[in-house]
Amino acid sequence: MGSTLATAPPPSAAASFSRPWIYRPWIDLLIGCGAWSAPVLLLAFYATTTYARAWAVAFYFLGLLCNYPHFMATVYRAYHTRTEFEKYRIFTVYVALLLALAGVLAHTWYPLLPGIFTLYICWSPWHYTGQNFGLLMMFARRSGLAPSPAERNLIHLSFIASFLLLMLSFHTGSSGDALILSLGLPAKVTVPARAVLALFFVGASGWALVSMARRGSVRAILAPLTLAVTQFLWFLLPAMIELFSGHEVPQTRYSSGVLALLHSAQYLWITSYYQGREAHERGHANWRFSRYLLTLVVGGIALFIPGPWIASRLFHADFPASFLTFTVLVNIHHFILDGALWELRDSRVARFLLNSNEKTEGAESQEKGAFQSAARWLTGSTPAARSIQIVTVAVLLAWAAMDQLHFYWSSEADSLPALERAAALNPDDSSVQMRLARAETLAGKRDASLAALRRAASVSPGSFPQQEVYARGLIEAGREADAYAQYQKILGHWPRNTDALMNYGLLAQRLGHGDEAIDSWQRAIDIDPGQANAQLYLAQALDRRGEARAAARHYRAYLQIVASHRDEHRNETASVLAALIKVADADAAANQQDAAAQGYNAAIQFTEKTNAKALESLALVHLADLQEKRESAAAAAAGYQRALAIDASLSDAVGTASDWFNYGLFLHRRHLPERLVFACLLRAEELVSTTPGTELSTIVEARTESEARLGRQAAKVRRSNGVVAKEALALPASSFSSPR
Repeated sequence: MGSTLATAPPPSAAASFSRPWIYRPWIDLLIGCGAWSAPVLLLAFYATTTYARAWAVAFYFLGLLCNYPHFMATVYRAYHTRTEFEKYRIFTVYVALLLALAGVLAHTWYPLLPGIFTLYICWSPWHYTGQNFGLLMMFARRSGLAPSPAERNLIHLSFIASFLLLMLSFHTGSSGDALILSLGLPAKVTVPARAVLALFFVGASGWALVSMARRGSVRAILAPLTLAVTQFLWFLLPAMIELFSGHEVPQTRYSSGVLALLHSAQYLWITSYYQGREAHERGHANWRFSRYLLTLVVGGIALFIPGPWIASRLFHADFPASFLTFTVLVNIHHFILDGALWELRDSRVARFLLNSNEKTEGAESQEKGAFQSAARWLTGSTPAARSIQIVTVAVLLAWAAMDQLHFYWSSEADSLPALERAAALNPDDSSVQMRLARAETLAGKRDASLAALRRAASVSPGSFPQQEVYARGLIEAGREADAYAQYQKILGHWPRNTDALMNYGLLAQRLGHGDEAIDSWQRAIDIDPGQANAQLYLAQALDRRGEARAAARHYRAYLQIVASHRDEHRNETASVLAALIKVADADAAANQQDAAAQGYNAAIQFTEKTNAKALESLALVHLADLQEKRESAAAAAAGYQRALAIDASLSDAVGTASDWFNYGLFLHRRHLPERLVFACLLRAEELVSTTPGTELSTIVEARTESEARLGRQAAKVRRSNGVVAKEALALPASSFSSPR
């Protein structure tokens, strides 16, 4: 009934208000006016947080009994007579064919799916709004309230405002769902706009309802008032929850979840009334609600279930994507067709829904074409037709049972046997394969887990998450070369995906492709300069290649990003400190001594706050080297001594040896006694004596030269090296006042 939002005319003078209710007051208020919205929404919220799996299974089953039939109700009305079929041919034939083509394209080109899914998510609330508004106007006229143009327009505008409010909520900020495209509107703009729209809805609809109530009784205004409250619960409530609690209400969970269920029940309530009255007027005395409902249930199954299964099993399309495609396109066709069918300016619709005595002219066309004849025969009562009907119903019900069973098994995320049964029913279901991979991993079946991930990726080549999860699985399995090749494929499809570029760069580096790693990280930064890890990795790679100045630029960029987003990088203390020291090193190499000193001191202060002793020692040694160049020998000595005092509490033998080595050379340059220099170098050699390498060779060479300079005293120093080393460490500042 979505079109009634814009097309409801003034009330007919011939309207009779003897029967304001459709069925009974309690049924009409509860289902038709949505009075059960509050308890159902509360139940849904409680169930999804406490009994998530049970609610998901129950909700999926309710789709068979409510959601699917509500779509079939529209199809039934548009297609079950030649008159209706011909009257709406543009929608029953041409639009249907166009949407079928869109379905084929969506199965072959995955990027189309998020676009049409976003269209569906945004169109759904408009469709619900139109139905609520149309029902409100219908009840107002059946009750004799006769809304004036001003009252109707205010309610009309208030309902539009509630829809716009929800749209602003949907499109504020970035989308948290890969299938939903967001406009990314800033909250500072949308929050006040939503507040204004909410106030307008309450004020405009409230004024109009109060104005109407003055002309009638409480009983007359009860149904319109309930529908206005329902609109508030459906549209303003999620926005208010988000604004006042900070908890977002996901678009898919709300618009295509419990809200769709409430809308579908409302739709079945009004269409069953309409079809019953129409059938009895045409002389079909054997019309029964139970038979009508069975037709809708079976037809709904035919609309939604066979298509995805056939596409998946025969053409190896990903079942979740195929199911979503069918769901979206059936919904969109429903929105379009429904808008044409339920216009209150249609005299026959108005007569049934407004309880009018006005008669319509014309009768159902009796013209019989081949299609019409075949349809009449198939729906007839001959034994052959009956047999086909029974077999068709049985097959569709069995198919629905299998689909329900598949969903039940696939929802048991921690049950390996259940997931294996679901995968046996449909191996081309990426969501089942992903859950199966997780369960296989928990069971210690690494190869089976990887096989499931590979299957998920193969049936969903257009889904980035599936492809990346498979690549990560290859990394965890130690198959880095295969992961490297997988990321090459991913970047072939998504060349601007920064996550893929980051991981590809890491793999390239590990496999010895340094230039590719640097190029990959540079591309990630070109796309998004705010990629902190890309800046850091690129800086480290350039630093290893000896390009200190280029590395410093990226270290600075990394530090700026961290400073702007402290909460996101609070666990990156070591990286931040290393970057500070590297930037200071670059400043020192460029003879920007003041900037270098400032950087080293900032790093030292940071290490003191975070208790990062190893990095504090490193920063002190680098600062000491700078201070020596600035002819501040005493300060340099204090820095070395403080660093070595910190080293004593660490277990880093190589780092401590390096600091003793540098301190020894510093003493030699300051012309301090050679015995002290020798003791420092000897201590450094002892620390790395069991670690062969260039560090040990360099230390041994320097120690040999010192020992030669010291001569016979070297043996004495060896015997008391610990004491002499402590003496060197305790040299006062006065010992460095001038060169000796």
